[in-house]
Amino acid sequence: MVSKTSSPWSAASILAGITGCEAARALKGQRFLSAAAPRIPLAECSSAQSCRCVYRKFADRRAGPRRAEDQPGMRRTRNSGPERRVGRGRRRTDV
Repeated sequence: MVSKTSSPWSAASILAGITGCEAARALKGQRFLSAAAPRIPLAECSSAQSCRCVYRKFADRRAGPRRAEDQPGMRRTRNSGPERRVGRGRRRTDV
C-alpha cells in the first residue's frame, strides 16, 4: 500500500521496473486512489523476488484539465455579458 496521505483524492500509479513483468506493464498509465492501490509486488508478478516496481504519487486521480474552460483557447471572459437572472428566487430569504 501507499503511505498515509493527506488528501482522500491522492493517487498513485505503478511504474514497472527495468525487468517489469507483464502484470505491471498492463497497469501502465492507470491511476488508483492511494488507499486502493495494489500492493507491490503485484499478485501476478512473475519476478516477485526481484521486483523493482515503484509507486508514482499524484495529488489527484484525474489527469489533465477537467473543464472545457481549462483547455487552451476555451477561456471565458470574466464578464460574458449582462446578468440575465432578474427575478426573485423561490425562497423567502432570496432578494
